Amino acid sequence: MKLGNHDLNTYIKQYEIYLSVERNLSQKSIKAYLSDLNRLVEWFNDNQIYDVNRDNLRKYLEQLTSEQTLKDSTIKRKYICFKAFFNYLVQEGDIAESPIFGFGRNFKTAKRIPKTLSVNEVERLLNAPQEDMKQLRTDFRKRINLRNDAIIELLYVIGIRIGELVGIDIEHIDLEEKTVLIFGKGRKERLLYISSNEVIFKIKAWLHEREHFDPNSNALFINKYGDRLSIYSIEDIYSKYRDLSKVSKKSTPHYLRHSFATHLLNNGADLRSVQEILGHTNVSTTQIYTEVSVERKKDVLSRFNPRNNLKV
Repeated sequence: MKLGNHDLNTYIKQYEIYLSVERNLSQKSIKAYLSDLNRLVEWFNDNQIYDVNRDNLRKYLEQLTSEQTLKDSTIKRKYICFKAFFNYLVQEGDIAESPIFGFGRNFKTAKRIPKTLSVNEVERLLNAPQEDMKQLRTDFRKRINLRNDAIIELLYVIGIRIGELVGIDIEHIDLEEKTVLIFGKGRKERLLYISSNEVIFKIKAWLHEREHFDPNSNALFINKYGDRLSIYSIEDIYSKYRDLSKVSKKSTPHYLRHSFATHLLNNGADLRSVQEILGHTNVSTTQIYTEVSVERKKDVLSRFNPRNNLKV
């Protein structure tokens, strides 16, 4: 069955419904898929190419690579998007075979080591809201500070993504059991344990003040208008305490997730457990943290490196 460029728009609309209803993906994920697919359609139209086949798809991906304006990880993401889309069309019986089958080996990404904060930097960052509290005078600012303190702590103590944090509702957290239900990518659920009593205390302190903001939402963390905080608000909150604590200006809230995973491994946690806690589908995703988990490497090299005993 021949696939023409004019067919793509119809199939993309069907695929959008599939991603929303069947896959239950977030609007952010769906938007990313559609953006990549619509850019592909634009390229076909701009170049007056009408057959969606293996050769033409290869030309598109090779052009993206040769332009060198996109990261290899971005090109790999587009490839994965196209692969999923055409596999969907095969499953639906719209096409007999995926025109992108077997391309994967040509779009491998370079392995990048995650950016992390040291234990000392994390300590300074977690202490920053308490230091900031000392110079606050109004009840409003103090309440905001309690909220922000709980946010920074929760990001590190269970290593969640900021999108997962803003999605937490009050009913998702059980302070007696010290558990919180997290909805990860694809709305996959995982139940995490808050091991620090100090963090539990800070969340309770925030909840005690939360009603002063006249909540319009069941969200655990709300803004001054009573609405759920956005991921952009979390980024701003992080930036404030990052600067106050004088940790790396390049760091983002996601550094806390990377740091959490790395520090777990440094302290002896096994890879599979860290994978489950982070909500990674594949252990290979978690494995990258072993590259920055240096404590055990230090121990082995300090004790067993033959160079240490050579008399030179």
